[in-house]
Amino acid sequence: MDHDRRLERDDWDDAADHLLLREPSGGEVVGVYRLLRWDRADAAGGYYSAGEYDLAPLLRSGRRLLELGRSCIRADHRGGPALFHLWSGLVAYIRAHRAEVLFGTASFHGTDVAALAGPLSLLYHRHLAPPDLRVRALPDVFQPMDLVAPETLDRRAAMRDVPPLIKAYLRLGGHVGEGAFVDRVFNTVDVCLVLDTARVNARQARIYGAHPE
Repeated sequence: MDHDRRLERDDWDDAADHLLLREPSGGEVVGVYRLLRWDRADAAGGYYSAGEYDLAPLLRSGRRLLELGRSCIRADHRGGPALFHLWSGLVAYIRAHRAEVLFGTASFHGTDVAALAGPLSLLYHRHLAPPDLRVRALPDVFQPMDLVAPETLDRRAAMRDVPPLIKAYLRLGGHVGEGAFVDRVFNTVDVCLVLDTARVNARQARIYGAHPE
């Protein structure tokens, strides 16, 4: 990470595909996704998320995995149609490569876990991945997410504090792995999202051009 030059590069870039969303006039990049397929992961030395999470449940599933990373929309395009267009391109990619399970880390800004107790607890109590897909934060970095008891959790307030990208995955039928990761280098608290394309919310998926069976 080169903060001075505002660049992020790592060893996974060359093995991955990169989905770019450009403005129609001028062609400036306003949205990005990094996509690492199951058949390219070995060339990259494994998945990026494996540095934070034990991916064994996904790896032993034998299904076609697609790791999503580096998701970003330029600030002046957030809240508009950019996410729709970016995800529509992602759906086309998923269909072209017949990916079955999508996963990757998503972030809350800041590293104050106490300030995020509500949304982290909501994700744990309401959106934990099923056992066959439940990745878990590595033992040496495991940050518990069940910080507020379900009977005292203000679910509405907690959901307001969940980042829009994570909310979008949840609406599609996505889940989170167990445990968070406090990333002090990037000043974030990460959760691992998992989305099984066979279990997506059909109505939400159609919005982006997907047609689940």
